[in-house]
Amino acid sequence: MPARPSPAPSQRADTTTSMLPQWRTVVWDDAVNLMDYVTEVFRRHFGYTRAHAEALMLEVHHRGRAVVSTGLRERMEADVLAMHSYGLRATLERVE
Repeated sequence: MPARPSPAPSQRADTTTSMLPQWRTVVWDDAVNLMDYVTEVFRRHFGYTRAHAEALMLEVHHRGRAVVSTGLRERMEADVLAMHSYGLRATLERVE
């Protein structure tokens, strides 16, 4: 019996992620890491452009924190652990 083709990705309903709660990775200001280093971490890990990475770094510097990624909990936990491995202080928050 031939396999029934699955619908094209654009036709599938994205019920798996739309029903799941979203989480965010927050990076906090510290007195240890240099601004250039934080910018490079954001560029390297998240693939952000220099301008976007610098804007996030300045938000961390001036406001004390910045949301650097949003998504499913498991992915955000991985981002938090990655930020810790770079020596940055990061936490996980649920998006309300």
